[in-house]
Amino acid sequence: MRKALRDKIIAVCNQKIEKKGADVGLSFYAFFKNKNDNPNMLMEAARWWIETHQLDHFEKAVKIKEMVQAGV
Repeated sequence: MRKALRDKIIAVCNQKIEKKGADVGLSFYAFFKNKNDNPNMLMEAARWWIETHQLDHFEKAVKIKEMVQAGV
């Protein structure tokens, strides 16, 4: 996963956790605007989320942040 995507995921997870607490869930769509302005990065996130790790549609932000920080 490219550094820009890792940084974006961690930042969004931090924001969500700060606003809604440690139990907040999110999907990979949370890292992108409703307008698909970066399809390559969106597909990279989708592959990581769905194909590589077979995660559920919604996962805890804390879990995703830890996975990304660990380089999983």
